Amino acid sequence: MDDVGGSPVKQIPAGLDAAGEEEFASLSKLLQEFTDIPTIDKAWTLKSETDDGSSAMFLISQPDLLSNKMRKLILSSHILQRSNNSVSFHWAPFPVEMTGVSAAVPSPSGSKLLVIRNSEGDSPTHFEIWDPSQVKKEFAIPRSIHGPVYSDGWFEGISWNLDETVIAYVAEEPDPPKPTFSSFGYKKESTADKDFGSWKGQGNWEEDWGETYAGKRQPALFVIDICCGQVRAVAGVGRDLSVGQVVWAPSVEGQQYLVFVGWPSTRKFGVKYCSNRPCALYAVKAPSFISEASATRSNNAAEDSLIINLTQSISSALFPRFSQDGKFLVFLSTKSAVDSGAHLATDSLHKIDWPSDGKLGPSLKIIDLVPVVMCPEDGCFPGLYCSKFLDKPWLSDGHTMVFSSVWGSTQTILSVDVLSGQVSRISPNNSNFSWDVLTFDGDNIIAVCSSPVDIPEIKYGSLVSVDAKWSWQDVLSPSTKCSEKVLSSLASLQFDIIKIPVRGVSENLTKGASKPFEAICVSPKCKKPDLHDPLIVILHGGPHDVSVSSFSKSSAFLASLGFGLLIVNYRGSLGFGEEALQSLPGKVGSQDVDDVLTAIDHVIDKGLADPSKIAVVGISHGGFLTTHLIGQAPDKFAAAAARNPVCNFALMVSTSDIPDWCFFEAYGSEGKSIFTESPSAEHLALFHSKSPISHVSKVKTPTLFLLGARDLRVPVYDGMQYARALKANGVETKVIMFPNDVHAIKRPQSDFESFLNIGAWFKKYCR
Repeated sequence: MDDVGGSPVKQIPAGLDAAGEEEFASLSKLLQEFTDIPTIDKAWTLKSETDDGSSAMFLISQPDLLSNKMRKLILSSHILQRSNNSVSFHWAPFPVEMTGVSAAVPSPSGSKLLVIRNSEGDSPTHFEIWDPSQVKKEFAIPRSIHGPVYSDGWFEGISWNLDETVIAYVAEEPDPPKPTFSSFGYKKESTADKDFGSWKGQGNWEEDWGETYAGKRQPALFVIDICCGQVRAVAGVGRDLSVGQVVWAPSVEGQQYLVFVGWPSTRKFGVKYCSNRPCALYAVKAPSFISEASATRSNNAAEDSLIINLTQSISSALFPRFSQDGKFLVFLSTKSAVDSGAHLATDSLHKIDWPSDGKLGPSLKIIDLVPVVMCPEDGCFPGLYCSKFLDKPWLSDGHTMVFSSVWGSTQTILSVDVLSGQVSRISPNNSNFSWDVLTFDGDNIIAVCSSPVDIPEIKYGSLVSVDAKWSWQDVLSPSTKCSEKVLSSLASLQFDIIKIPVRGVSENLTKGASKPFEAICVSPKCKKPDLHDPLIVILHGGPHDVSVSSFSKSSAFLASLGFGLLIVNYRGSLGFGEEALQSLPGKVGSQDVDDVLTAIDHVIDKGLADPSKIAVVGISHGGFLTTHLIGQAPDKFAAAAARNPVCNFALMVSTSDIPDWCFFEAYGSEGKSIFTESPSAEHLALFHSKSPISHVSKVKTPTLFLLGARDLRVPVYDGMQYARALKANGVETKVIMFPNDVHAIKRPQSDFESFLNIGAWFKKYCR
């Protein structure tokens, strides 16, 4: 720090003057108010042993900016049913922080809690078994047995057996042995990892599973006996499969099977957010924890090491769930994505009748429950778009399954009768809010509900037997509190979901692709006549993803700065039927760009936006659209921000963990069949023509880039090439690089700095 006359010289960040710094500081204080709002991630209910009530545990996350980590908190409540059919929640005085916890899973009865702590480096993974009063047992599993347990929501599978003595789970297999060298060359024998005067070589390189899985090579199955802490690898699952989502099958005649999802490990494309990777359900006999001699004989028996493919006739099977009586197995399929090549598409639901004699084979009949919806009728069920199931998704009748799914621009709670296949909407039909089921309390549902201008609130749903409808009660919760400043800001806003007719419909379009698409509009409740607000256009990635009408802290922050929001679900988004989704591949950079421009013109014509003060922001494919828009419509946007944008297919195809995505989105349906690891000059020429980089010379819009240096999905070179081209052309350009972030840029400090700079950038150019 410089010192003049004994007083320190104030250091102002680059690009800010004194007035700019004041505003930057003010914006940061407001963003901090939004950042502090907690998020409800999961919930469990446990039957009380003392009365007719029950207890609930809510897993809550909250960013800790100073440590740059997410705090994980458990907030508990006692639930009491009243005589008038109402319910009251009695909350614990304070939440309890789960420091260093990777996963927490209650046992089936709720009498035990498994807590897993993945350690960094070469440290062991810790398993803790809790009872209601204390930690009863703790086991340290060394890296020689397995690496970290998967707790990411995709490969993750942690399942208690019914008698609560053994837990099955998915963990990284042990590191393969590496060669040891010394000053005399290769050492044939080495027992210590760090012999004096020697070092470990690298050995063979192995492919990982891409974005968010850097260094994760081979998820494998293990079981642990919680009585003694003994761990066994599940025999028979070769390295040709990467495994996940394991569950215990019903015991038949004393024989216990595990059912899991297996992905072929031959070529590991990125799997996170990509349901187009072929996979199947497999069954394998669970290891036994009887005497060592018997266990050895059992594990060496050929019949016990065979795995059985249960779903050979379908290209995708995920999230296996057994019915409560064990008579059938239900699973989700993403076969539309696998068969077409789209990284996400419309799902379908299926079941298998589980053989009562325990004789499993690949010839089990797959029964279709909920098929793919190609073109929904107006207002009708659009198909399944589901990213998870509860561990226990059943009502007490044993055949009604409940889960959350996207329906247009909202998330809804659905029930499916797995005997008839009938789909019903449980969350209110007349609500534009988004709903997500958290857990059950008997046959009652605990859910969370929010909107772009309403923070998440807990709801308690009960089935009204008279007309088979659900009634919903508000639940006051400490987790739904926020500052008065945030409440005041949100109270001044409103939102709506609008339908936007497709412009220039041609005869070549399918019926589904000709229907209006949707956008979520956020605007002030009180508007002055003839005064139009600046507008921020927000674009989701994918492109086969969707923005739903749930609360987003970052979007709410931007709206609180005086901007209207236009959140566009262009054709190709999830939630509108398979025909609309499949209309986009091969037309990226044209159809999606036209849809966004149509949406902008639509709100301008309605007097909802100032046409001279329009900003646009997007991540990934949303960044692709952002950079396309400022090139194809150079006079339309006052400012832009692109977060890890796809700017050049021709560059991305050689560096991304999903090179096949480039072929499919650029070429359409033929892209899957012509994909190659060595693109030709003709391929590269088409990729360039479809990319924003082909329009970069026309850009005039001041543009902010936010890039994660560890992004494997859209590597940082893609955005940097475009940003450098803009700078060379004299366009106002700013780049913020986050050295330790991946594609989503979600580490707390990075997320905070991203949207602080986006808000300041848009305020600067859209006043």
